[in-house]
Amino acid sequence: MFGIVRPCRHRLGEKLTAQWTAHLCGLCLALRGDHGQLARIVTNYDGLLISVLTEAQADPGGSTGRRTAGPCPLRGMRTASVAHGEGARLAAAVSLVLASAKVRDHVADGDGLLARRPVALAARRVAAGWDRAGARTGSDVGFDTAVLVDAVDRQTGIESLAGPGTPILTVTEPTETATAAAFAYTAVLAGRPRNAAPLAEAGRLFGRLAHLLDAVEDREADAVSGAWNPLTATGTSLDEARRLADDAVHGIRLALREAEFTDGGLAHRLLVHELPNSVRRAFGTPSCAHGSHPYAPPGAPGAPGGPTPPEPPRRDRRGLLAGCAVWLGLACTCQLCCGTYEDPWTRERKEGCLHNCDCDCCDCCECCNCCNCGGEDGCCSGCDCGCDC
Repeated sequence: MFGIVRPCRHRLGEKLTAQWTAHLCGLCLALRGDHGQLARIVTNYDGLLISVLTEAQADPGGSTGRRTAGPCPLRGMRTASVAHGEGARLAAAVSLVLASAKVRDHVADGDGLLARRPVALAARRVAAGWDRAGARTGSDVGFDTAVLVDAVDRQTGIESLAGPGTPILTVTEPTETATAAAFAYTAVLAGRPRNAAPLAEAGRLFGRLAHLLDAVEDREADAVSGAWNPLTATGTSLDEARRLADDAVHGIRLALREAEFTDGGLAHRLLVHELPNSVRRAFGTPSCAHGSHPYAPPGAPGAPGGPTPPEPPRRDRRGLLAGCAVWLGLACTCQLCCGTYEDPWTRERKEGCLHNCDCDCCDCCECCNCCNCGGEDGCCSGCDCGCDC
């Protein structure tokens, strides 16, 4: 899993967490259904935004919807209602092409095992296969992935010419172009062509933000390994990168106000409330200060000082191998750190290790305070994102 939008479940709440998980599983299953098991490794948190945006604009009963998926280790061997349809398939196509670009970028930088020629050759073949697979799925839903491939190809040339004094936005432009095209096409799939322009702007700024945050997070490691980094190569300071990142977050918020959504709660939460947390995380400012449960009033079950919630009925223990599979799924989905889950073997109720986190960077209403939520000019004015804490 990779991506800059990695929400904690306690901030999403039960309803939005269920929706977010449905899109994540829907993307994973769309990749498997069209391209086989190996393709599932490109499942990523940012790619599911395409599915989220498509459904947020779609009319109920349209080509997007839900289906029941079978048990999966990543869901604790439970069935689940997952997103399916053209939005999930578009997300799969975009994820494949952009994952291919990421692999080729690592090959070009000679990162880790990819510095070895046989491994690099195999990685290039996998990346080429993902390009073809993404193009097939994109064609099936009417989206031409050539704009993504062109952006990827131009990126290498731009980086080779960049040096001190080159504007950092020159380097981020291909990523901006690719994500703008993907975001805008969700409006076409959902039958809302008027949304294409504001969503293209939101996508452009999201691509800029993703590129900047990736560069910030990799800056020190790239300096040690000697790998190319856009901030170092162009001489862009962290202060300037932070200014551009904050501007992008603000611009995305304004662009989303211009789009019309049928049910934009999850899209709004991810792109308006979670992106500032992504920026703080990349620049070293913690953004998670409490556990995975929604806020409970003092004295209520589950609240500090309140009675202990009743344990669910004890179930039969899982076997060794089944428990190991469930543990792997919990680890991959961050539930071991930031969620409430069943012990993989005993099925006892457990809390993630961040449940008792005592950092004081935010409080339970941080999501509202971050942008004057609900005020006359607040980012949540008139929206139905569940920001009522």
